[in-house]
Order: sequence, then structure tokens, then C-alpha cells
Amino acid sequence: MSRRRAVIAAVIVVAVAVTAVAALFFTGARMPSSPTAEPAGSTSAEPGEPRSDWTATELGQSFLAEWVDDGRVVRRDQGNDTVSEGQAYGMLIALAVDDEESFDEIWSWTQQNMVRPDGLLAWRWSDGEVIDDEPASDADLDVARALVLAGAAFDSPDYVDDGHALAGGILDSMTVQTDAGRILLPGTWAAGTQPYAYNPSYSSPAAFAVLGESTGDARWTELQQGSAVVTTTILNQTDLPPDWAQVNPDGRVDAMAGAAGTGEDVRYSYDAARLPVRYAESCDPADRELAAQLVDPLSRQQLLPAELDLGGTALAEAVHPLAYAARAAAVASAGDTAAAMDDLDAGVAVLDESPTYYGAAWAALAPLMLQSDRLGGCPILEGA
Repeated sequence: MSRRRAVIAAVIVVAVAVTAVAALFFTGARMPSSPTAEPAGSTSAEPGEPRSDWTATELGQSFLAEWVDDGRVVRRDQGNDTVSEGQAYGMLIALAVDDEESFDEIWSWTQQNMVRPDGLLAWRWSDGEVIDDEPASDADLDVARALVLAGAAFDSPDYVDDGHALAGGILDSMTVQTDAGRILLPGTWAAGTQPYAYNPSYSSPAAFAVLGESTGDARWTELQQGSAVVTTTILNQTDLPPDWAQVNPDGRVDAMAGAAGTGEDVRYSYDAARLPVRYAESCDPADRELAAQLVDPLSRQQLLPAELDLGGTALAEAVHPLAYAARAAAVASAGDTAAAMDDLDAGVAVLDESPTYYGAAWAALAPLMLQSDRLGGCPILEGA
């Protein structure tokens, strides 16, 4: 590591020792405990080697070894349940590290346990059964993207067919037209009430492009355009995107305290931090410019708290790998490759001190999205 990276890592070790590291449920951030068990598994990394020295592929392999059991991504730090988001992350990571066996196991388990009669995915499974069958559109979108790309990567037309079917269900059940354009709803629950509940971090320009090209459905282009309008509107109103917002039929956008206003306050945290990563991996320079807008509010302090108000002021002391991944994506979009790599390393240092499912997922996903084209984006840190 560079001296700067070592200093960052040392500061983070101290911070993690005195703060609790939070993680994300679909409905908001909750406090996890440490994982209850570390399953046996193998990666190409050397035992005892600091994860900050690992490659993106090794981080991905580590996630699959530590958090996946027979195709089920287990949230060991959150009651050993499974959510569709986790299955999606596992599939994207398996695809990115070229692990066809893990990909097939994760998708097979998902098909057997989480696919609803309408083809969408139930959100949460625990103790042998689905306990919340409401779909989460970000998970379904990531799964559809992974399936379509895996069809080509693993020479499996069945994956493409499955991806197209899921993609059609997303468009039919979880998108809506507004004066801002077509937008992605967070779930089917949001379709019948106006203004529409909206999660800015669910928008994935790379996924929209992959699915649009593969299916030929023009609604994916509409979704790309509408999502860009809404994200631009948000960032014209405030320095950082909120975890949750609402979109009015006339295109007006309001920051909200949690889903449908059910949270405690308006904030940028464990949801919103995914937005710059998703926009930085896009092949559209305009999307990367949106990600780059977050550099200033995320760079006011070297030690980056995970929970901020929309002006960039810390709301709590906790640190998290995703927070550093978000800043890495923003500064990379602004052209600072060295600072981006330092932040990715800083996020891994947090993970080393306090391993969580969500932290491990994004410590692997962010570099895979930013350094590889395996997930259908344009790697902004390729060769870094």
C-alpha cells in the first residue's frame, strides 16, 4: 500500500473500534452483529494477506466463499435470512469473477425459493420459507442484467430467456410514466399511490443499457432517460442524493425521510451511496458527470462517515465499505484514479475490522463494476 493508503487504513481501524458499523435492510439501515460463522471456502489470495492487497477478483471470490451456502446468500450478521438483493449481488459477483458453478447454484436456489407466480422475485426468505413476497426492483433489475450477460459469458441461452422474462415483468409492473419520463418504482406497492415513492440508488444505467440492447424493448431507453432526468433534478436541488425520494406525476422530485416518508429523517446513507457507483460504471459520459458532482460533499473529511445529511455533514460516526466505494466512484468519475484506489482500499480496511454481508458485497462489487467490463459497463478504473 502507499503511505496515504496506510494512513487511511490506520485511521479507519481506530474509527471502527469506537463506532458500530451499520448495514442495510430493504426498508432501511439497522445495526448488525458480527457474522455468526465463517464458512469454509477458498480464494486465490494468500492466507493472512491484508484484503487491501487483494484484487477485485479475489474480493469477489472471498464474498462467494464466505457468504454463500449452496446457492443461498446468507446474511449471517442479520439473522441468517436471505433477500433478493443478496441473490442478485451474488450472481453479479459470480459472473464478474467467471465462476459459472456459483452463478448456476445461486440462480437455481433463487428459482426454487424466491420466484413468484408472476415471475418477479420475493424480497425476503427465512427459516425455509418466503416471509415477504413483495418484490424489490433493484434486486430484480440486477438479476435480469446478470442473467442476460451470463447467457453470453457461459453460452447458456436459457439464462437469456430467464433474463428477458424477468425484464419484461419489471417494465410491466414496476415502472411508470411521469412528465420527467419513465421511472423505476421500488416495488409493486408503489404503483398505485401518487406521488410515486422512489429510491434514487435503484437506477442502474448500465443495467438499463444491457437489457435494452438484449430485449429490443424501447421502454428501457425511456427508463434510462427518465432516470437521468430525475437524478439530475435531485442533484440540482441538493449536494447529495437522499436514500429515498418521491416523484410527482408532473416530474417534481422531493427528498423523503425513508420509503413513503416512514423514516426518521432525510439522509444520504446506506441506500443513496450506491448511486455514484452505478452511475460511474455507465458508458454514458453524462452519467459519469452526475457521479462526479458528489466529489465535493464527500471529500470534506478524509475519514468518511456512512451517514450524512444532504449537505455532507456527518449524522453519525459509523464508517462502512460502501461509503468509501461511493467516494471512489465519484472521484474516479472526476478523473482522480489514485484517490479512487485509496478509497477502495479504505473500504476494504473497514471490512477487515468489521465484516458484514452488505459491506462484503460492496467491497467486491464496487471494484468489479469500476475495473471490469464483465458486468456490461465501461470500466473507469480499468488497469488501475
